Amino acid sequence: MDLLLVRRLAPWRSNAGKRLVKAPKVYVRDCGLVHALLGITDQEALLGHPVVGASWEGFVVETLINAVDAQGQAVEASYYRSSAGAEIDMLLTWPDGATWAIEIKRSLAPKLERGFHHGCDDVQPARRFVVYPGVERYALAPQVEVLGLPEMAQEAGLRRA
Repeated sequence: MDLLLVRRLAPWRSNAGKRLVKAPKVYVRDCGLVHALLGITDQEALLGHPVVGASWEGFVVETLINAVDAQGQAVEASYYRSSAGAEIDMLLTWPDGATWAIEIKRSLAPKLERGFHHGCDDVQPARRFVVYPGVERYALAPQVEVLGLPEMAQEAGLRRA
């Protein structure tokens, strides 16, 4: 019996000669349940808790997967991590083969690390995004857009192969 409490995000697969991490990332699908089990009762307590970053990442992953699923799109969600440290939090691969690289940051002033750029060099995504808890949309670097979660979910939900 599957209670659908946990989301397993599979690692990205390719024929590249890179040594890639092969273990799935695991998220609890309901971050409210996690907060309740940890005794986090309000936003102030959450913001001071070490789980806040992982909770935000899980919430973003679940929201984006639900946005594309709601449109009946056969999109493959995964993540990328190489043994050399290149990492992309989430990849969405569309039926036409196009891939979007999504980095998830809880900061209102997100910064990208080299690992994201190295991962993008390996994956060659069609689009690159940083999802953050803010509302402004802006360019962070060449080919990298920063946007809030509602706008990213809308963008992903409306994309057609």
